[in-house]
Amino acid sequence: MKSKKKVIGLIIFLLVSQVYVSQAQLYRISLLTCDPGDELYMAFGHSAIRVLDNIKGTDYVFNYGTFNFNTPNFYGKFAGGRLDYMLSVSTYADFVATYTREKRSIREQVLNLSLEQEKYMVEFLQVNYLPERRYYRYDFFFDNCATRIRDAMDLVLGDKLVWNDEGADKSEKTFRNLIDEYVLNMPWADLGIDLALGAVIDRDATAQEEQFLPDYMEKAFARASIVGDGPTRPLVKENHVILDFPRQNAAMPSLNPYWLFWLVAVVFTVITYIGFKRKRLFIGFDVALFSILGILGIVIFLLWFATEHSATQWNWNILWAFPGHLILAFALLRKNLKPWVRHYLLAALILADAAVVFWILGFQSFHPSLIPILLVVILRTNYLYYNVDKYKAISA
Repeated sequence: MKSKKKVIGLIIFLLVSQVYVSQAQLYRISLLTCDPGDELYMAFGHSAIRVLDNIKGTDYVFNYGTFNFNTPNFYGKFAGGRLDYMLSVSTYADFVATYTREKRSIREQVLNLSLEQEKYMVEFLQVNYLPERRYYRYDFFFDNCATRIRDAMDLVLGDKLVWNDEGADKSEKTFRNLIDEYVLNMPWADLGIDLALGAVIDRDATAQEEQFLPDYMEKAFARASIVGDGPTRPLVKENHVILDFPRQNAAMPSLNPYWLFWLVAVVFTVITYIGFKRKRLFIGFDVALFSILGILGIVIFLLWFATEHSATQWNWNILWAFPGHLILAFALLRKNLKPWVRHYLLAALILADAAVVFWILGFQSFHPSLIPILLVVILRTNYLYYNVDKYKAISA
């Protein structure tokens, strides 16, 4: 009789336990936010989704920021904006080990999802990990490792997710301002980015658009809430620090474009003054200058018109770094200059002046280190325009 009671009790216990498990949290789903690293591709931080299965005991990290170096024509696709990124999955232990080696902090925000929302999120991630679904066309500002997670949350929660953007930082920041926050101590990278990206990133980013940066998405998750399926509750129910390394504020490198470009400006000012006194052009300096500007102009032109990058369009750096300057450099090497050279110099002078006007009026923000280069272009095009005919015989 006692054994029958034990069996009945065990059955009742198992049934009650099953009901409890079905109502309990099957998964623990978290947003992982990783600090920036030392390399440029790490400079903006990283976001990933952690899924801990409380029943099976598995612990995986879903990562939208993965690309394959073995992709055919990798560098060509990267330059042309045609490189596909993919969703990858690793164990949580491996993910943490990677960031431990890189000495980059990781913070975790456990999401306050209902049972159905957890299931939907896991199903969404599993479907997106299918071979035919895991690849996507990467866009640094609008489709990256962070925005993919934000968009997943919007899909899973729908109108129940309220971002509460009125609580965001009220200061207006353009996309370029946001990037600058992370690369100010990497001046050459900062210069390269400003040269490559056009005026399209010089508009104020909305609070939603700021989430292309993991740090900003972390803050957005912290202030968001879930409504409409019971009492309003915060999107994030727990915060944990998984790894804590001090952020290293790298010092400005001694060789940087700020003082180097001013040195170039001083050199060109001195040779212009000496040339004026001696009635010489010192054309070799101009050949070097306009060759570099012409090559840079070709790169800007190709990024604007020959790639799928959305952020490289309407790049007014092309006003002073113009592809035609390369032709001018070759023309200046000739002993007998063609009549068009002088007309081109006037046009180049006008374009450089227009670049300054565009900068002042806010059509596009140029990198601050370019001020002396713009002054050099204006100085030398003006000097050559007025003196190329008078001094060309002596300079030859």
